[in-house]
Amino acid sequence: MASYFNPNPNPNTSLILPIPQHTKPQTNFPQKPPPLPADPDPKLVITGGAKLSGHVPISGSKNSALAVLAATLCCSGSSKLTNVPNLSDTRTMASILGSLGAQIEFSGNDVVVNSDLVGSVEPDAALVGDIRGGFFVVGPLLGRFGEAVVALPGGCDIGARPVDIYVRGLRALGAVVEVRENKVVAHAANGRGLVGGKFRLDYPSVGATETLMMAACLAEGKTLLSNVAREPEIYDLACFLTKSGARMEGVGSDKICIYGKNRLLGTEYGLMPDRIETGTFILAAAITRSSISLSPVFPNSLSSLIDKLLYAGCKITHSHDTLELSSSKEELRGFDIRTLPYPGFPTDLQPQTMALLSTCNGLSIVQESVFENRMTHVKELEKLGAKIQVCGSTALIYGQEKGNKLSGARVVAADLRGGVSLVLAGLAAEGITEINGLSHIDRGYENLETKLKLLGAHVKRLDFI
Repeated sequence: MASYFNPNPNPNTSLILPIPQHTKPQTNFPQKPPPLPADPDPKLVITGGAKLSGHVPISGSKNSALAVLAATLCCSGSSKLTNVPNLSDTRTMASILGSLGAQIEFSGNDVVVNSDLVGSVEPDAALVGDIRGGFFVVGPLLGRFGEAVVALPGGCDIGARPVDIYVRGLRALGAVVEVRENKVVAHAANGRGLVGGKFRLDYPSVGATETLMMAACLAEGKTLLSNVAREPEIYDLACFLTKSGARMEGVGSDKICIYGKNRLLGTEYGLMPDRIETGTFILAAAITRSSISLSPVFPNSLSSLIDKLLYAGCKITHSHDTLELSSSKEELRGFDIRTLPYPGFPTDLQPQTMALLSTCNGLSIVQESVFENRMTHVKELEKLGAKIQVCGSTALIYGQEKGNKLSGARVVAADLRGGVSLVLAGLAAEGITEINGLSHIDRGYENLETKLKLLGAHVKRLDFI
């Protein structure tokens, strides 16, 4: 039976993860993942003003899926991942693994990866350039094979996300690392493999933490990583690695101690639900002044958002893995947010929250402290009638007391989270909203329009072939 994510209720408490039993490896799986969406880019047409009601199922975490898919390269034999969202990003990640020689089998939301036939340490550069998570494979490749050649990563254009923390961290584990011709070229300095070491991250980068964790699991000896990211997706990755045979302590705190193993074995693991999708649908209910329920969810992973929505006037209850939000009040109070690493307010919910704040009373302030270029959605929200003033990485949102009401318009999604903020604004706007650039949103939301329709939204996807 698959093991499922169980969030640490106290992120300040260190966890000792036990060494698990392993499932029997499986072999002989076809390599090709499902096809990517057809071009040109589809669009979403929304007729706003409908109240939402009913229940929405939450998909598996995209951010966990990318890291855990990369981590299957650490394992001999086959790894079966369940609750994997069917997204363009996860399909691209599977193609990256396939370009290395891994064999991939898809069945619904289950993915089986067999890495025994990996015969290359250089993944397809074009694919790595499509998604930020493609770069994660540098850690498993170095840890298992002692070398890696990986193109610099891509992803949404929301600001600088340099790889210098990754490079210095890998060097601390005994790797010789160079960046040349837009590629990271690395090998173990001793000619055999990585060795344990100590490294403090300058900033608690999620991607760097995950990459170094994967590399350290196969390094000789003990590795101590400090000032690491504490996001729930870090815990999810740690649970998969532990179930595959890794040994680590301190997951959930800002220090992780990893005891390297010679070999990890493939296992079966179920991914946590997507907390950003959860937050997005919670905000969809709030912006439309509606009542919905969601599951499965882990409310503790979204306490920073829930606290703000309670202050605004929403009613939120939860039991077991189900959360209910009621926002029947037409008038909600505005509030201020500042994005921070977990357990602070998540940057991936900043654009959606800004859309909500444009419909609340009073002046609200949004400070973006994680990515310096995560305000590109503001101009598109303004086309829908939002009143927003931006100065650097701070935005002032003037709510309904200033007389602004959202109304439909043609807008363009320039990135994943900014794009979905336009969807939320379109749901609340009077008239018809047409959102182009839907491929950005498809990167992170599985069956978005289908789920919105289940809740009563009037949305229509227009695909062009």
